[in-house]
Amino acid sequence: MSSIPRPTVAVAFHSGYGHTAVMAEAVARGAADAGAEVLTIAVDTVTDEQWAQLDAADAIIFGAPTYMGTASAAFHAFAEQSSKRWYTQAWAGKIAAGFTNSGAKNGDKSSTLGYFFTMAAQHGMHWISLGLQPGWASTTGQEDDLNRLGYFVGAGAQTPVDAGPDAVHKSDIATAESLGARVARETAFFLAGRAALAV
Repeated sequence: MSSIPRPTVAVAFHSGYGHTAVMAEAVARGAADAGAEVLTIAVDTVTDEQWAQLDAADAIIFGAPTYMGTASAAFHAFAEQSSKRWYTQAWAGKIAAGFTNSGAKNGDKSSTLGYFFTMAAQHGMHWISLGLQPGWASTTGQEDDLNRLGYFVGAGAQTPVDAGPDAVHKSDIATAESLGARVARETAFFLAGRAALAV
């Protein structure tokens, strides 16, 4: 295992009002704490150099706010631009995961996470789920539980639309950190397996 390179995890996200950026920072922090080299890329200003970084990354975690039942328009534009990678399957075999934020408790976040999952599948990527049981789901649960909103496909956050980025719930931030750490660990397992098979 010592010869396995540290996984490179890219967090490719769009944030309209700063809330999703807070989530992206938490995802990146969790991945870094779990031993990954982390890149954060704002997809609405992605450069050629950053596209090359995405191509070289072992894992890409997608993030965007949920607007009108799906990811933001800026993220959709990035996804369409990624079709150049789809033609060559340049991202096939990479690890993928996702996170989103909306103003409502539900807010149709599942639609956005499902969109990320479908995009990743079209690229031939391996999707990593959140891996947490729902919090705040019983009489003994509480709002500060991890995964307080009960998502499985990825990390979901809820922030009031009239509140700033500092209002992102601490449970949602911790849940995002957990997602980043899980992706870093699972990516390391994939790299180790590929190295072992190549021997």
